[in-house]
Amino acid sequence: MIETFNNLLMGFTVALQPHVFFYAFVGCLIGTLVGMLPGVGPLAGISMLLPATFGLDPIIAIVLLAGVYYGAMYGGSTTSILIRMPGEAASVMTCIDGFAMTQQGRAGPALAIAAIGSFVAGTLGVLGLMFLAPTLASFALKFGPPEYSALLMLGLLMLAYMTGGSMPKTLAMAGLGLVLGMIGIDAMSGYTRFGFDVVELSDGVGIVPVAVGLFGISEILMTASQELPPLPKNPTLRELMPTTQDFKDSYGAIGRGSLLGFFIGIIPGSAHIISSFISYGIERRISKTPERFGHGAIAGVAGPESANNAAATGAFIPMMALGIPTSPVTAVMLAAIMVHGITPGPMLIAERPDLFWGFVASMYVGNVMLLILNLPLVGLFVRLLRIPYSYLYPCILAFCILGCYSVSNSVVDVWIMLSMGGIAFVLRKFGYDLAPVALGLVLAPMLELSLRQSLAMSAGSYAIFFERPISLTMIGVGIVLLLFSLKPLLTRKKDWRVKVGLDESID
Repeated sequence: MIETFNNLLMGFTVALQPHVFFYAFVGCLIGTLVGMLPGVGPLAGISMLLPATFGLDPIIAIVLLAGVYYGAMYGGSTTSILIRMPGEAASVMTCIDGFAMTQQGRAGPALAIAAIGSFVAGTLGVLGLMFLAPTLASFALKFGPPEYSALLMLGLLMLAYMTGGSMPKTLAMAGLGLVLGMIGIDAMSGYTRFGFDVVELSDGVGIVPVAVGLFGISEILMTASQELPPLPKNPTLRELMPTTQDFKDSYGAIGRGSLLGFFIGIIPGSAHIISSFISYGIERRISKTPERFGHGAIAGVAGPESANNAAATGAFIPMMALGIPTSPVTAVMLAAIMVHGITPGPMLIAERPDLFWGFVASMYVGNVMLLILNLPLVGLFVRLLRIPYSYLYPCILAFCILGCYSVSNSVVDVWIMLSMGGIAFVLRKFGYDLAPVALGLVLAPMLELSLRQSLAMSAGSYAIFFERPISLTMIGVGIVLLLFSLKPLLTRKKDWRVKVGLDESID
């Protein structure tokens, strides 16, 4: 313990050097701006900055790119809350209650709680990175294709159960997302499926145009379909900051989201996206007032925002301790380190303690910077809502088109965004939840690949999922969730039979 704190103190002497501190600030600022722009997520931001780091010191390079990564996690919540436009995929769940709070004139508290939750989650994640990195990284190595398959299926079932709505509707929307995720080149055979000779679809349907269409374009259409669009609310200075009750309603969600996101973050895949979905479902399920979710529950903002930021920190554990990237973002960052002749892995801490502990300390510094950057800007962001909808929404639509086009420089992405916006508009009219579509799209490629790899390992036998303890445990939890979800249906059926019997007795 004492040695750890001595190493952390050494890390702060590195992180607080003026030039390192400056680059940490630049990374956080760029990341915040990148997160706010629809379609430009942390991967695009880091990829564009990567060539600029080749001539820098390795410590500065990793600090700069890490600042962009978790800065984008912060920034993605801003447009989600203000205009129901997810800056990046991990902010999809924040749209639901964050925008509902904005419509109630409470955008300020939503933005402030998102910033505070992100700060707490990032700080707890760094503590976990300090003390648990080797142990948790070793556990992550135990996950093979069967475990991934079971985990991803459990994620879908848990989302359907935790949302508290109609499980058939939720699973139907997740199924739609899975179908969309199957478009493109088959990873096992190399053949293109459902591409309809459109070359741009060979890479599959991107999450960015789908998410922007589902939430942003559909919201524009919903507002335009009203006879009298809602008037923008101008909150007073007192209403810009969270109340004591807001903090009481949020602290539990922040703690649970931080722990959940951190442990999910060490598992390969889109952990920051998955953790935000699961966190929202858990908060809704355990809440004493679940009916408030979807209508401005502040826990629905605090939980997912904490989870995706903690997951971003957790993802650094396999990268730094084992040299294994768990996502495209960490893969790019790993490449940035290796360009400088440094090999991440178990020997990194011993051979380059200045790099590892300087990086850890810079994350503490970066989280404080992001909090200082975001909280004072709450009032400025909220003032944007004073712009009348007739002027604001055309500008938003233009940004959506530019953002989606810039991801792949493809007009097809723009058409996908507009098509998904029209479909989402119809689905919202019929009361369907759109979030499972985005989750299904994210999970489909990973789920299909891990499932087919598992069957290849077992020569087509499904027994492999029941012979491995971790996958068997997760399958058992999934079955329990299904049984619990059937209970309300059986109860309603029983009540119907009783009612019919009473009516017959009266006759």
